Amino acid sequence: MEYQVFWLMLAAVAAPLLAHSPIGMRVPVVVVEVLLGILIGPHVLNLVRFDGMVALMYVIGMAASLFMAGMELDFAQIRGRPLTLAASGWAASLLLGFGALKLLDVIPGVNAPMMVTLALCTTGLGVLIPIFRDGGQLGTPFGRLVLAAGTVGEVGPIVAMSLLLSQRYSTWQEAGFLLVFMLIVAGAAAVGMGVRPPRFLAYLSRQMHASTQLPVRISLLLLVGLFVLAEDFGFEGLFGAFGAGMVVGLTTRGAGGEPFRHKVDAVAFGWFYPFFFVGTGIKFNMPALVADPATMLLVPTFFMLFLIVRGAPVLLLYRDQVARSQQLPFALSSAVPSLSIIVVIVEIGVRAKTISADVAAAIVGAALLAVMLFPTIAGRLLASKPLSPVTRVE
Repeated sequence: MEYQVFWLMLAAVAAPLLAHSPIGMRVPVVVVEVLLGILIGPHVLNLVRFDGMVALMYVIGMAASLFMAGMELDFAQIRGRPLTLAASGWAASLLLGFGALKLLDVIPGVNAPMMVTLALCTTGLGVLIPIFRDGGQLGTPFGRLVLAAGTVGEVGPIVAMSLLLSQRYSTWQEAGFLLVFMLIVAGAAAVGMGVRPPRFLAYLSRQMHASTQLPVRISLLLLVGLFVLAEDFGFEGLFGAFGAGMVVGLTTRGAGGEPFRHKVDAVAFGWFYPFFFVGTGIKFNMPALVADPATMLLVPTFFMLFLIVRGAPVLLLYRDQVARSQQLPFALSSAVPSLSIIVVIVEIGVRAKTISADVAAAIVGAALLAVMLFPTIAGRLLASKPLSPVTRVE
């Protein structure tokens, strides 16, 4: 077992070194992590198998990835017109996704359930934020529009997935429990933002630099607590992890929360994320992808559907909001899929036997390709042309 963890962590260290190599095209680290996971996994070098501690930490890492996605959300930056346009664009993506399902039924032997639509409607906010921050575009009106589209592209699929997969209660009961759960999350956020007496904050500040790391432990307790509560309400526990991230993110906004957020980043990105993304490659079903020609055709099909389902609404809805030179980069940015959420969707779908192994492998393969290409192309297009003053947010 210890050798398996060693090879996994070796892949985790090698991934950022390879991703930022001066030779060739720079790609997101998560893509390299998955590719290295495939390399060390049972279908190639067979150094690591998906069982025991690796499988357990994979689930924990999956929860941590959605926790961090929740922390990244900042609705204060996107309220108003950006959020309205983003919600309209995501609704249009859902309609296009439903149409795509009908087209996929034409391929013999392909069973694409409703959950595939949610996978097609995701946007990888975690991939976009570093790119736009490094390019100095995150605080611009154009950056706010992209941020809003990415936010809805992460929140929408998670909420819809929780409702779609909950089979314990009737539809109305599920909606009621979802409302109650969201009120609990909102209440926890209100308490976290309101309970800030100076003496208590000073105590937490001292503990954050002590061996107890109390603020970090509190955030992890909240993660586990909302994870369990979501399970009790009949939803996927990962929805609770996302809610916990939202609470912690709202509570720690501003310069005062930066030291704490750095601590959480270190724990999540340094330890939990490698088990999730390298683990995704280890458990990637390569034989299912190459065993059938129809399945192999699904990879370029899903790749194009990511661009059409999420990119086409941008070209229609944002014609008057961004300059013509920015529309294609915006469409490509919106079409960057959320690899973590897609892996969660197909993992749950395979477990619930609503998604076949070959379709799941094709979706993940196409998502890897899209995450590798879309943001790279969009970034180069934006870098080649300065942001136009035509861009506006009302």
